[in-house]
Amino acid sequence: MLSPEKLHALSIGPEWSEPLTTTFATFGINDVKRQAAFIGQCSHECNHFKTLAEKIANRIYASRMGNRGEESGDGYRFRGRGCIQLTGHDSYWHFGQAVGQDFVMRPELVATPMYAALSAGWFWRTHGCNDLAEAENWVGLTKRINGGTFGLDERIKLTQHALAVLGA
Repeated sequence: MLSPEKLHALSIGPEWSEPLTTTFATFGINDVKRQAAFIGQCSHECNHFKTLAEKIANRIYASRMGNRGEESGDGYRFRGRGCIQLTGHDSYWHFGQAVGQDFVMRPELVATPMYAALSAGWFWRTHGCNDLAEAENWVGLTKRINGGTFGLDERIKLTQHALAVLGA
């Protein structure tokens, strides 16, 4: 379990202790390097564990990622949520299958700390992020999560800070 002291040192609220601990155990994020990289990347992606849903127009995600046309409202219904922005009907469905929940019918659950962390852990495992973290391939890891290198310097800084805190 991540202690309140370590979470505080990472500027993460205490409500994240159980979700992060559960995610680490569930998805094999089981050493300091992997955990620090996960925390660094997620911290950047979700505004330091404070923003768990994006506010974006329906049109952008319509007819993509398993979503129906714009008139269905799927683009907004399955907008990015969680610590690594789970996006699109297909991702909500596959994540739900992985953890035994129906996120297609209850997508808002992905914006709660437990499922926000678990969805990020599911993405992390299904996209081979542990290997990139082990190799300290911060550019490759950022590209895997973000599609580019947006925020790379901050992600590295957050990861290095998490390494120092978690390794202490």
